Amino acid sequence: MSSINSVRAHSFQRDKTLTIYGRKAVLEALQTAALPCQSLHWASTNKPTGVAADILAWAERRQIEIREHSRESLSRISKNGKQDQGVALDIACPQFGSLETLASTAPQPNKRYLALDGITNPQNVGMIIRSAVAGGIDGILYPKRGVAALGPLVIKASVGTVFRAPLIHCEQLPNALTTLQTAGFAIASLEGGASLSVFDYVAHAATVFVLGGETDGVSSAVSGLADYRMAIPMAGGVESLNVAVAASLIAYAGRMAPKAG
Repeated sequence: MSSINSVRAHSFQRDKTLTIYGRKAVLEALQTAALPCQSLHWASTNKPTGVAADILAWAERRQIEIREHSRESLSRISKNGKQDQGVALDIACPQFGSLETLASTAPQPNKRYLALDGITNPQNVGMIIRSAVAGGIDGILYPKRGVAALGPLVIKASVGTVFRAPLIHCEQLPNALTTLQTAGFAIASLEGGASLSVFDYVAHAATVFVLGGETDGVSSAVSGLADYRMAIPMAGGVESLNVAVAASLIAYAGRMAPKAG
């Protein structure tokens, strides 16, 4: 590169990496010492002034690899060419996992997972991630389709916990759940009309609790796979809770639930 001093690349696993974009978000990440930033992606059309200059300075200060791209190439990396402002940053997220690895491990009754089914509000998704991390959930199935994209709005709502969350990316949720079910995991869908309370559930297998979308709830394809259908009991004529609140209750209910004998 002519105007940018590129430094040696650090090795990292692509499936354990989250790429963020936008100048403000990238600069804030670079200024956060606790975040293991890996590679800065830089559009060749950028002018190194103002915030852009600060980004370059911080990347060089932290000895982070800087990769120059055409504007079109960078938009493929950020997956949001309209909003990336010519910069993207790879951040290592060591808690990220893969569906294949999870399915190959022996499921244990004390392990609890969440799955997102049609949750499209980034605020809700971010709050679910934050609650899951706080409540010690062992993994969050995050499908690429039908769920809010893992972008700036989700990251902001998670208050940064997304970088240490045990996210498990998958293509389509029904297929992922079928894979885990075959491996011995129990699938529990949260549905308003169910008779089993989440507080009475005794796990005899590692359990994936499926949270449905804000409008339609758990999809019929997922409900049809469920080993258990359960609900959060409510009084006072309340019909439903915000899905992020439901996630919090599941996360902490699992800590207090009786163990399988």
